[in-house]
Amino acid sequence: MGVYTVVITGASGSVYGLRLVEQLLVGGHGVTLIATEAGSQVMAHETGFNLPTENAAEAVRRYLEVGSDALLRVVAPNDLFDPIASGSRRVDAMVVAPCSMGFVGSIAAGLGADLPERAADVMLKERRPLVVVPRETPLSLIHLRNLTVIAEAGAIVVPAMPAFYQKPESLDDQVNFVVGKVLDVLGIEHSLYRRWRE
Repeated sequence: MGVYTVVITGASGSVYGLRLVEQLLVGGHGVTLIATEAGSQVMAHETGFNLPTENAAEAVRRYLEVGSDALLRVVAPNDLFDPIASGSRRVDAMVVAPCSMGFVGSIAAGLGADLPERAADVMLKERRPLVVVPRETPLSLIHLRNLTVIAEAGAIVVPAMPAFYQKPESLDDQVNFVVGKVLDVLGIEHSLYRRWRE
C-alpha cells in the first residue's frame, strides 16, 4: 500500500480533499492530512466539519466513517519538523485538493513558508508526483503562468472540471468524477465513476 500526503487549502471544494482521503484510507493506504488555516475555515463553512486541534485524526475518521484502524495522520500546517518536510521521508505522492491560486503561486516561487508549501517543494525536488487540483474560475494570466511554472517543474495539474458523459445524478457524482481522475493519475484503481463507453 502507498503513503500519501493530502493538503486542503482555502479554495472552495474541500469536499474533493475529504473524498480523496476517504478513498485512500478505504483502500488501505496511509495518509498524512494537512489543512491550511484558510482550508480549515472553508471546510467548516462548506461541509460543517470543524477540524479540531486535538484528536484530529480520530475526528476525521469519524466524519468520513472509516475504521478506527485507518492509517491517518493529521498534521498542523506550521509543523516544519514533521517528517514530510524532508526529502528522506518516503511519500508516494502528494495531492493538493482543492488548490488555491495563492498556494500555486507559493509553489511556483519556491517559498516553502509552511509545511504544505515545504512538502510540495520536496516533492518537486525529489521528482515525486505532486498533483494539484485548482478550483478557480476564470483564470487570470498570473494564474495560468504560475500553473505553467509548476507543471514545467513536474507537477500534474488536474483541474476540478467534472464531466457529464457519465450522466451525473447528484453532487456526489460530480465530486467522485474529479476525485476519480486524481486516483487515475496516481495509478490507484477505483469505481467512483463510469468510464467512457463502459
